[in-house]
Amino acid sequence: MPWRRLAPVLSLALLVGLWAVAADLAASRSLPGPVAVLSVLVREAADGALFHHLGITLARMAAAFVIAMSIGSALGILLGRSATADRLFGLWLTVFLNIPALVVIVLAYVWFGLTEAAAVGAVAVNKIPNVVVVLREGTRAIDEQYVEMARTFRMARSDVLRHVLLPQLTPYFAAAARSGLALIWKIVLVVELLGRSDGVGFQIHLYFQMFDVAGILAYTVAFVAVVQLLELCVLQPVEHRLTRWRPVRAET
Repeated sequence: MPWRRLAPVLSLALLVGLWAVAADLAASRSLPGPVAVLSVLVREAADGALFHHLGITLARMAAAFVIAMSIGSALGILLGRSATADRLFGLWLTVFLNIPALVVIVLAYVWFGLTEAAAVGAVAVNKIPNVVVVLREGTRAIDEQYVEMARTFRMARSDVLRHVLLPQLTPYFAAAARSGLALIWKIVLVVELLGRSDGVGFQIHLYFQMFDVAGILAYTVAFVAVVQLLELCVLQPVEHRLTRWRPVRAET
């Protein structure tokens, strides 16, 4: 429907309008308006700095995302299917969920040095427990009637995983991926701020030292826009394709 397509555009226009009004009323360097931020974006894009730092940060995000989803999904399914494993490692999961991200990042740099591997590993370690929790709950919610039916027909374990378990877990994979993307990019910026010499986090820290709020907002807006494009152009289409077997809910 036309309204469904126009609503996000109108919402964004309203947000930018409110931002412009607030900046005009404040009349301060601490709150530059959309035009000032756009000029910084254009300048950074023209000399290539914006694309360089965005690319570096996206590469770190992608590496951490793949590691966290792979390890976290495997552990989550294991804990969800095995009561023994859940009893043994459930406490570990609670501990890692409650360790602050900053502590993990600092320890990674102290133990492994200011290296790329330490940076990516710290981000992945911060995300893995969240993926485990989501996939564990999804595994527990699996309809066992389908599993029993598969066993009755003597389906191979690989076929049970592919045709019975994974389709039911797809919404949970999507939820873990979406929340993971939002969490990972925030942690990546902290990692770059503390111990890297490039990336969006490094640039934001640089502009902070110069008290250049327009520069901070320019890189923030650029990266949020890229992440939103990933959500709209990658995550949502993939989720829609993988869950096309589910009945479509009627609109009200």
